[in-house]
Amino acid sequence: MKRLAFTIVLAAVLWTVMFSPWTAPYINFWWMMTASATILAVLSTLFNKGWWRQLRWSPSNILLGVVIAAVLWGIFWTGDKVSSWLFDFARPQVNAIYGMKEGESPWLLSVFMLFLIGPAEEIFWRGYVQRTLSGRFSRNAGFVITTLLYAAVHAGSCNFMLVMAALVAGVVWGGLYRLFPERFSAVIISHALWDAAVFVWFPI
Repeated sequence: MKRLAFTIVLAAVLWTVMFSPWTAPYINFWWMMTASATILAVLSTLFNKGWWRQLRWSPSNILLGVVIAAVLWGIFWTGDKVSSWLFDFARPQVNAIYGMKEGESPWLLSVFMLFLIGPAEEIFWRGYVQRTLSGRFSRNAGFVITTLLYAAVHAGSCNFMLVMAALVAGVVWGGLYRLFPERFSAVIISHALWDAAVFVWFPI
């Protein structure tokens, strides 16, 4: 558990540096995000050997990953419209998130999110954190704690919409992993595809 606690604290520090309005202007967000997610995935592999045994690249898992990504995009599209109607601050905060991709190559961002950021985040949050907590306590506790932690590390952004986005996405991916750990491949695929879709291909 000490190793797990260390990696969670490390994730919180890295995410705060990336998203905080006081530090974000001084770094390249996408390069740091890619490096941070990769570091956490490597630590997850060192500290929790065997997560890859859950991977099954079957046609059904690939299809499920695509479907979950599409459904999640629809949830966020709907949530954006509703939140913009209810709250004056909602759309400006969403625009601030999209502002992070200004000046970056769409192709490079797609590669980062499809092959590094999305998979690495799932390896860490679900393959390591949720899997470890589920074994230590229970699968329900592992799901709830991991989902809350995943949202909490985004709090340093001071962006309510980003924290809520992380919470909703964490519920979907964590819930799928909680119910069907053998579908871990689908979770990874859905995260990678959703990242690229919502940020680059079909912005909300």
